[in-house]
Amino acid sequence: MGALASIATIVGAGATLYGSVRQAQTSQAMSRAQAQQTQQQEVARQQALTAQQQQEAAARGQSLARTLAATRARLAANGLVPDEGSAGAVTAGLRQDAAAQQGADDATFRSRLAQGRASLLNPDGTLTALLQSGRSLGAAARNLLD
Repeated sequence: MGALASIATIVGAGATLYGSVRQAQTSQAMSRAQAQQTQQQEVARQQALTAQQQQEAAARGQSLARTLAATRARLAANGLVPDEGSAGAVTAGLRQDAAAQQGADDATFRSRLAQGRASLLNPDGTLTALLQSGRSLGAAARNLLD
């Protein structure tokens, strides 16, 4: 009768271990699916941010071109050469302001891209199930030794 109890304990431990391994496999598969979905969402977010950044840069370039054309036309209407002297300083200043604004927007864009990235330290739960199955196997071994 004692041998039968030991065999039953071993079978129970085996079933518990099998269940724990299956649970770990299921958990790992769900974790992978969730990680893949998160990655797809991150890629979509980055693409949207990139498209927005490109659209804003194009709009800024068009605005700068219109402003420069209007400024040069006003300067030429007053008899000044648009690319020389103080008129050249005005147009160069407009270009520098636009470049500074583009640089600030690029820095904001980079920080927004980096903001949504997942940490490599996020737990995925694969080790937890393995440790739990080891704990149940240890409990079964302890029962056999008692």
